[in-house]
Amino acid sequence: MDRAVVLPDEALRTFPSAAVLAGMLDHTLLKPDATEAQVLALAAEAADHRFACAMVNPFWVPAAAGALAGTGVRVGTVVGFPLGASLPGTKRAEARDALLAGALDLDMVMNIGAFRSGFFWEVLADIRGLVEIAHGEGAILKVILETALLNREQKRAAAALVLEAGADFVKTSTGFSTGGATAEDVRLLRSVAGSRCGVKASGGIRTLKDAMEMASAGANRIGASASVAILQAYRGLSEP
Repeated sequence: MDRAVVLPDEALRTFPSAAVLAGMLDHTLLKPDATEAQVLALAAEAADHRFACAMVNPFWVPAAAGALAGTGVRVGTVVGFPLGASLPGTKRAEARDALLAGALDLDMVMNIGAFRSGFFWEVLADIRGLVEIAHGEGAILKVILETALLNREQKRAAAALVLEAGADFVKTSTGFSTGGATAEDVRLLRSVAGSRCGVKASGGIRTLKDAMEMASAGANRIGASASVAILQAYRGLSEP
């Protein structure tokens, strides 16, 4: 059988309902040329389908927060995106401004170059600083490792730093580097995280089959720009 084909029983084993699947999806629009109209459309889709959050670039947080006010759907944004090489103070200021504007999910990019240089204390302090800011405002922090740029042992060590810093999720990718999420990486991150924090898969997840593979590997949050199509594919299988 073609493994690209998703059978209804497979889908239901992975996601018991459309609501469960929707609640795992960060509906994402991070393109540099995204317009206000596109951001507002994304927010409307997030509210309509009850996605976990609408993930937008920092400039668009006020617009998304205004559009989603009273819906119960969270606004997410990215910090130090997409390279992670901003100064720690710049990341903290960016996080504070985003929270003030209405964001409740912050996805920060780890300082990948510093980590690969062995500056582990500096990376830990960078993450911990944002954890404190996010948690102080009732928000959550996800830390992007950019797994395509790390070897297996580096991925393990970086995930351990995320846990030590107290972040809420370890995340695979920005989607702007040399590769995105893989089921192998998600399994590796879950093996380190255990039940102590979440695992978010992001980067190149475009189909229901992709989402199922990530969830089966241990992801409990999935970032995708194709969230609506993924959810519609599930509903087409699971509903009469």
